[in-house]
Amino acid sequence: MALIITDDTLSKAQLSADELLVDLACYLYDKKRISMGQARHLTGLDQISFQKELAKRDIYIHYTAEDLEKDLQNLGIEL
Repeated sequence: MALIITDDTLSKAQLSADELLVDLACYLYDKKRISMGQARHLTGLDQISFQKELAKRDIYIHYTAEDLEKDLQNLGIEL
C-alpha cells in the first residue's frame, strides 16, 4: 500500500514533502515505533541533523540505563 499526498494538500498545510517526512519520522521515533536509524533513513538526514530536528520538537533521544551499560562494555569499562 502506498501513501499519496498531493502537492495541493502539502500546499494547504504549508509543508514541503521533505518537511512532512521529517515531521513523520520524528513523530514515529518519539512514539518508539521506529529506531533513530530508521527515522534518519526515512529523512535522509545524518545523525547530527536528525538530532537537531528532534531538539526543535522537544523530543528526547531514547537512551536507557541498559544502553549506557552496553556502551560502557563496548568501551571496555566495567562497573
